[in-house]
Formats: sequence, structure tokens, C-alpha cells
Amino acid sequence: MYIEPPTRKPITVTTLAKLKGTGEKFTVLTAYDASFATLLEAAGVEVLLVGDSLGMVVQGQRTTVPVTVEDMIYHTRNVARGCRTALLMADMPFASYATVDQAVSNAARLMREGGAQMVKLEGGAWLVETVRQLSRNGIPVCAHLGLLPQSVHKLGGYKVQGREEAAAQQIVDEALALQDAGADVALVECIPAELATRLAAALKIPLIGIGAGSGCDAQVLVSYDMLGITPGRRPKFSKDFLTGHDSLQAAVEAYVRAVKSGEFPGPEHCIA
Repeated sequence: MYIEPPTRKPITVTTLAKLKGTGEKFTVLTAYDASFATLLEAAGVEVLLVGDSLGMVVQGQRTTVPVTVEDMIYHTRNVARGCRTALLMADMPFASYATVDQAVSNAARLMREGGAQMVKLEGGAWLVETVRQLSRNGIPVCAHLGLLPQSVHKLGGYKVQGREEAAAQQIVDEALALQDAGADVALVECIPAELATRLAAALKIPLIGIGAGSGCDAQVLVSYDMLGITPGRRPKFSKDFLTGHDSLQAAVEAYVRAVKSGEFPGPEHCIA
């Protein structure tokens, strides 16, 4: 490795809570290997997400559904080797948390074998007891609401969520219920910016957004999207930060600055 590691103290769930309290935005990017982990961390990213998006951008799958627990452990372990101070969060893949016992067992594996420091689950109120038991077992949790990529076949595609008031209120209510159950962080995907701002104000825990406007406490992108690596059309909510910069690290540093200043996401990246 030729990149100097950051000198900051390790980022923890307490750090993220303090950042929300002071109003300082933080950044999240996906990582799937040790080299990217080291680069993103050195550029100032606070949270590294080993996303099940690896199924699409690394494995070439059409959706995230084929990703297995073994896949996630393998990639999380690799990222952990390059991660020194960032908080390491890992997705729990499709159908790996269908029951409470299954969720606790697989989350424990991601932490014990993969080195994850937090797990992320997609779903709403039906996960309240699962989140409660994970929390009781000392497993930090990020609750993912809004568009749920693992449910793409049930949803009939990647569609914006929470446009109607009833659906918007349901997202708020479910986020609050998951917070009360012990979730440490929430993440919302592809919801109207106004709803995300409303949700961030209602929650005591930090809210991470993707395709949810600038009113969230943090932003996350798939690293391959924000570096222009992903084949095909880039999602509307993303931006190619590599354009105009001479290195990957400079591009990631630009992303960090843009999020913290409130420049990104701009109106063109938001859902009305």
C-alpha cells in the first residue's frame, strides 16, 4: 500500500451520533476489497459499506438477490484488512434474516468472520423484533427503508417510494419504530427529498440518504458509480466525481467535500 492511513480516531456509532448532534454531515461509500478500503479511508470517508451491490458491480448479476452470506463474509473480510479508522458496515443479503434466530446467527458471522462493525437490513416494521434482538446481542444495526433493492421482484422494479402521504407517513412511523427497537442508524433510498428532510428531523439517530436529497445527515453512493466505473447509465442520484480530477483519491476527496458542504446532492440528483 502506498497511501498514508488517516490519523483520526476510529469512527464508531458514538462518533456518528455526535456528528448528527453537531449538524456535521458525514460520508459513506461502498467498498469491496482492501485496496479500495484504504483509498476511501485515506480520502476521509467515515463509513465503508460492504454492499450487496457487489452482486451487480463486481459479480455482474442483474440484481442483488443472488448474493450469499459467504459472498458477504469474503468481501467484508477483505475490506476489513484495509480498514483502520472507518466504521465498517456490511449488508445482510437476501433472505439471510428471514427469522430472528437466522438474523442473529448471520449477523454474528459477518462480525466474527468478516470483521463488520455494523450490519444493514432492508425492511420496515416487520424487522422490529429482529433489530431488538440484534441490539440486545451487541450488534449495531442500520435500518434500510424506502426503496429496497432485495425486494425488486416484489416491487416490480426500482421505483421511488413514499410519494403519497400515506406511504410517506408509513416510512416515518417504521423508521421511528426501528429506532426505538435499537437501530443505531437509518438509511433511506429513493424517496422524495422533502420526506427525507422530514424524517431526519424526526429521528434521533443519524439518517443516511441515497437518492433522498441533501436533508439527510449523511450520503452514500456506490463507489463504482461515483467513479464512473459502472457500465451503462449512471443513476440519476449519483455523480461522476472522477471527471476533472487526476486520481481516484482526489475524486473521493471531492465527494467528501461536496457532501460536507451541502453541495452534493444538488437539485438535479434529487427526487421531487
